[in-house]
Amino acid sequence: MSKKVFIAVAGNIGVGKSSLTQILAKRLGYEPFFEAVEENPYLADFYADMSRWSFHSQIFFLARRLEHHHHLLTHPGHVIQDRSIYEDAEIFARNLYQQSKMTERDYRCYQSLYEGICDFLPPPDVIIYLQSPVGVLVERIARRGRDYERQISIAYLAELNDLYDEWATHWTRSPLVTIPTADLDFVHQPSDLEKILSNLPDPIRALIGQGNE
Repeated sequence: MSKKVFIAVAGNIGVGKSSLTQILAKRLGYEPFFEAVEENPYLADFYADMSRWSFHSQIFFLARRLEHHHHLLTHPGHVIQDRSIYEDAEIFARNLYQQSKMTERDYRCYQSLYEGICDFLPPPDVIIYLQSPVGVLVERIARRGRDYERQISIAYLAELNDLYDEWATHWTRSPLVTIPTADLDFVHQPSDLEKILSNLPDPIRALIGQGNE
C-alpha cells in the first residue's frame, strides 16, 4: 500500500467503540489501540466525586492518549484507535468545566497542555463517530456491568451526547462519518458492519480494499 491507514472510533460511553474497534481490527487486519479505562487509577473516585477528581482523571487520560497516539503513528502497519485524544479535551474536559466540575484554573491548565501538543499530532484518516440515544447508552452500560459506571447519571450522558454532536458538526481536521447505532448490531450482524464500512469516504474504502487484497 502507498499509505498507512489510521482510523479512530469516537462516541459516548457505552456506544460500542471498543466492540467496533475489535471487530474492525479483525476484519481489516489492523492493529487495535484500546482506551485505557481500566488502567485509570482515578476513575472510580472520579465517578464518586467528579469535582474532586476531574482534573486528575483527565490528565491521566490525556497522557495515555498521547502515548497511544505516538505508538500508533510509529506502528509499521494500519491502525484503529478506540476513542481519540481530541474527544478527551473537546468533549469530556469541556463538559466538566461547563458543569462546574472542573475549576477554571484547572481547565485552562489542561487546555494549554492539550493545545500545545495537538498541533503536532497528525489526525486520523477518518473518524467513525458512533451516535446513540441516551436510553440505549444506559441499557448498554448496565448490560456490561462495570461497578464504577453504575454512578453515571442520565444527565451526564445527555450532556456528553450534546457535546459530541456539536463536536462532530464542527470537526475539520479530517473526514468524519456519523453512524447512528440504535438500530445496528454490528457485533452479531455482519451486514450491519458492512453498512458502516460502506459509509466511509471513497478514498478510505479504496485503501481498505487494497489492504485486504
